[in-house]
Amino acid sequence: MAFDLDMIKKVYDNYGIRLEAARKVVNKPLTLTEKILYAHLWQGKASEAHERGVTYVDFAPDRVAMQDATAQMALLQFMQAGRPTVAVPSTVHCDHLIQARVGADEDLATANTQNKEVYDFLASVSNKYGIGFWKPGAGIIHQVVLENYAFPGGMMIGTDSHTPNAGGLGMIAIGVGGADACDVMAGLAWELKFPKLIGVKLTGKLSGWASAKDVILKVAGILTVKGGTGHIVEYFGEGAQSLSATGKGTICNMGAEIGATTSVFGYDDKIATYLKGTDREQIANLADAVKEHLTGDDEVYANPALYFDQVIEIDLSTLEPHVNGPFTPDMAWPLSQFATAVRENGWPQTLEVGLIGSCTNSSYEDITRAASIAKQAVDKHLVAKAEFTITPGSELVRYTVERDGYLKTFESMGGVVLANACGPCIGQWARHSTDPTRKNSIITSFNRNFKSRNDGNPNTHAFVASPEVVTALTIAGDLGFNPMTDTLTNSEGVQVKLDEPQGLEMPLKGFAVEDAGYQAPAEDGTKVSVIVDPKSARLQLLDPFKAWEGTDITGLKLLIKAKGKCTTDHISMAGPWLKFRGHLDNISNNMLIGATNFFNEKADNVKNQLNGEYGAVPSTARAYKAEGIGSIVVGDENYGEGSSREHAAMEPRHLAVRAILVKSFARIHETNLKKQGMLALTFVDANDYDRILENDIIDITGLNDFAPGKPLTIVLHHADANSESFPVNHTYNEQQIEWFKAGGALNIIRMNQANS
Repeated sequence: MAFDLDMIKKVYDNYGIRLEAARKVVNKPLTLTEKILYAHLWQGKASEAHERGVTYVDFAPDRVAMQDATAQMALLQFMQAGRPTVAVPSTVHCDHLIQARVGADEDLATANTQNKEVYDFLASVSNKYGIGFWKPGAGIIHQVVLENYAFPGGMMIGTDSHTPNAGGLGMIAIGVGGADACDVMAGLAWELKFPKLIGVKLTGKLSGWASAKDVILKVAGILTVKGGTGHIVEYFGEGAQSLSATGKGTICNMGAEIGATTSVFGYDDKIATYLKGTDREQIANLADAVKEHLTGDDEVYANPALYFDQVIEIDLSTLEPHVNGPFTPDMAWPLSQFATAVRENGWPQTLEVGLIGSCTNSSYEDITRAASIAKQAVDKHLVAKAEFTITPGSELVRYTVERDGYLKTFESMGGVVLANACGPCIGQWARHSTDPTRKNSIITSFNRNFKSRNDGNPNTHAFVASPEVVTALTIAGDLGFNPMTDTLTNSEGVQVKLDEPQGLEMPLKGFAVEDAGYQAPAEDGTKVSVIVDPKSARLQLLDPFKAWEGTDITGLKLLIKAKGKCTTDHISMAGPWLKFRGHLDNISNNMLIGATNFFNEKADNVKNQLNGEYGAVPSTARAYKAEGIGSIVVGDENYGEGSSREHAAMEPRHLAVRAILVKSFARIHETNLKKQGMLALTFVDANDYDRILENDIIDITGLNDFAPGKPLTIVLHHADANSESFPVNHTYNEQQIEWFKAGGALNIIRMNQANS
């Protein structure tokens, strides 16, 4: 049994008591989100009301999940905490380091060889500290969590931005950095600014080509990539109850693309069916006994505008399939308008590759619906015009769909089945291309389509759609094709039309698997050794960051003034850099190499004020660090959106960047910076961004009186000997200020553990 039934019983036993205490404080009907949050308050404390979007609150998550790329740094940090075992159930999932090249078997074998050192480290450190270990090939973290660990009304944090996938089973699941995971595994409270709430009321029922994916593609178009920032999205209504559990997971997964803290659905019959179908009937029975706590109060859903900060209503009966992109997941196009948009914007209309699967859309239902389209291609003598790849989400799904003949259907269409891993979705894709720099188009059922993300080519126009729409467009090889209305010419010269997709939510013969890929930890980890070779290029034990010197920070060089979108992919790229996720110094060589320099419109090309020459961002930062000089990074709106990777915060800290000053932050990245003892600052007046010049020397003053809600001051010393200053805001509370003073949250954990 992979899940912890005793832990779940304890959570449910406490629900009624904790919610009764919370109701006495807030004195109003509660949303589902509020119920789960109140039930997970640290030590059950509900002594004060929590102002949405303002008050920081301590929570006690039920479990932690980590993927292999981020787990390395999280566990290297945890090893410094001094604990013999983790305080809450935790797991590691090896899904990010497997590169898609040829096919599943060969790619997995290559990964096991190339990443042996890292896998051995993760397996041994998991074995020592009581952490469940999912081996390479077991599947993508979010699908494996959905199949094994997610449960209604629970709270989980995970070191991946798409952790909210578990919201499909009614769980508050939030993506965090490794330092947050380290805190929780060390038995400490987890802190979150009490979120605002967006309610999405779903009416009607999906039909035809429309799918759960189209719900979130439409929501992304409404809210944009930052419209959900600081909010939890709660889905409700008869339409929500009509969606499969895995369809709900798809919607929650892509909530990360609107900046939402997480997304969640209430417990219903569809979730109960999925729990029972994945050998968790005991959990469904426990949930049934506390069902009233696992959905919002009736008064809330009857008058949602009174209880949510924003309400969106979508009629599933009239929802049209969508295609979103390129370059951003919130550029939403109804399928009937997409062909026109392609032509009018001059995007490459010829489709070169279609890719389905990933953590977002790799359920049994997704595979069967896509396979129903692929089977038509074979039966109607259509030859796919574009390349086609299939990425199963887990070994459980892969084994089951192979047993039921669906993988053979894809292969008959010309598809290539890749390993149960992230692969092309995160840039782990050795794409076959005669010219890797030309303008081209691909379409995926993934969640993100930032420039260069999938194949490293900034000229690749990546679009996002449901697996069935991706499959249809792959057959056509043409982004102008609308499968709802258009016909295709088959190999016999006959015009044929694709029928609507058909699929099954659950396998009729049940799920099956020979080896799911799980390794339980040792009962006594004290006898287990974790060895890191000091000469390793991939793993490096951490040294604590230095504490604040106790004075204002002066004489900082401007490292880069980033222009426009600057995601964590721009700050710390994935792809080939994933192999250095356990080696802070080596991976720091990718710091901000994707960011555009405001002053010359170039990436990875900034002025070194010591010699006046232009060069790479990391080497320039290292030059300043070697001279004992700190630096500062300036950025634009929603800085640090995207993946939760804390390397994007640790690398600047390692290379002596003292502060990040931007117009606005993405939530996870701002927290990651705070955890590492960095200053995360925002302009009071966004126009002050324009006052910062390339040769500026910058001071940060007011730190001796650093306090919550009190602005600091930026002083610019220009090359012409003139100076000017302006205030900057921050969101640090008293605890976070202590992190800054100590040089990072981990330093406080270590000190507390040593004194306990």
